[in-house]
Amino acid sequence: MRVVVAGAGGVGALLGGMLARAGEEVGFLARGESLRALAEKGLVVDSPRGTFHLARVFASDDPEKLRGAEVVLVAVKSWQVRDLAPRLAPLLAPEGFAVPLENGVEAAEILASALGRPRVVGGLCHLISFLEAPGRVKHTGERLEVTLGELGGGASPRIEALAGVMRKAGVDVVVSDDVESALWKKFAFIAPFGGVGAVTRAPAGVMRSIPETRSLLRSAIEEVLAVAAARGVRLPPQTTASVLNMIDSLGPDATASMQRDIIAGRPSELDDQIGAVVRLGRSAGVRVPSHAFLLAALVPQEREARAKAR
Repeated sequence: MRVVVAGAGGVGALLGGMLARAGEEVGFLARGESLRALAEKGLVVDSPRGTFHLARVFASDDPEKLRGAEVVLVAVKSWQVRDLAPRLAPLLAPEGFAVPLENGVEAAEILASALGRPRVVGGLCHLISFLEAPGRVKHTGERLEVTLGELGGGASPRIEALAGVMRKAGVDVVVSDDVESALWKKFAFIAPFGGVGAVTRAPAGVMRSIPETRSLLRSAIEEVLAVAAARGVRLPPQTTASVLNMIDSLGPDATASMQRDIIAGRPSELDDQIGAVVRLGRSAGVRVPSHAFLLAALVPQEREARAKAR
């Protein structure tokens, strides 16, 4: 399968590297230091599922050089999707489609607006990976799972074909009948975990063990679920407990990517996670005071980071 991975960060480098190792035709749409590292040194993947070095990797910052993709895995930061989306059309083969793997719940609709809804498949991933350096990705923990589903619900031959390719590469794949619900369940985990982590500057083990902070986590989770319900998303009543169990199962030093970006002074997914809950809650008539607090506390640092990045 001809696959283009848009973004060579923690998620894109890991999945693209595993697919390439399995013999698939993989190209990376990358830029800056990541592009230079991939072109000059290749890609190193360090994972419990295998450590390997791909000495030759095809990467470019020009979509025209990556034409003919049957699948584009969109693995950039959420806030980059809107600018990237119009550039993806030249990559796709006539029957090709894009799969967003960002944190958040808005990327698929942004891509659909640019590419057309039939050319987008719903997707999300559960894994912890990050770049140790450009062209060097570290995957920690045993979980390496991608969920796929048609935006209108259900599976399809194209999803089953992609799932088979990814499983052959060593990636666990769930084909969901309701990918929107799966997206919102992950969102109920990642937005509160990242937001509370960024405000407290604390890892999972600390956040979940302090009663006051655990209470803030719980209220933030419940707010996300309330917004989902108001938008007609179906989630089981035990989802709050399930999400808290996910946080309890993390290693004590675990942190979210948004938390790490904010602490490091980098532009983050704040607006696409905490900001999205506030924005979508307002449009649905749902009060989200915990997220309003988190956004107010973090937005000054976000603005400073973006000003420095210009």
